[in-house]
Amino acid sequence: MTLEAAQQTVDTWIKTVGVRYFNELTNTAILMEEVGEVARIMARRYGEQSEKESDKGKDLGDELADVLWIVLCLANQTGVNLTEAFARNLEKKTGRDATRHLNNPKLQSGDE
Repeated sequence: MTLEAAQQTVDTWIKTVGVRYFNELTNTAILMEEVGEVARIMARRYGEQSEKESDKGKDLGDELADVLWIVLCLANQTGVNLTEAFARNLEKKTGRDATRHLNNPKLQSGDE
């Protein structure tokens, strides 16, 4: 699915099943909540915090999809075409970072 198709799918779902979009500020707060859930999994599963029994069943993919859903909602609400925005962002990063990462000694260790 393309970003454009994802935006359209979310828009159709919101207008048929979800009744209407929550306002932009509410969706921003929901985004922060969902990002927090991703951070919790990451800190406990991949970081140094121990994973609580209640966290072990959490699905990282599902939580990342929740973040994407809200980002798509916010893009739709604010008139952002994510396909175009992502292309511009990638172009910006490519120009800005063309040699930056290649010349970063911290990335040369080969520890992956």
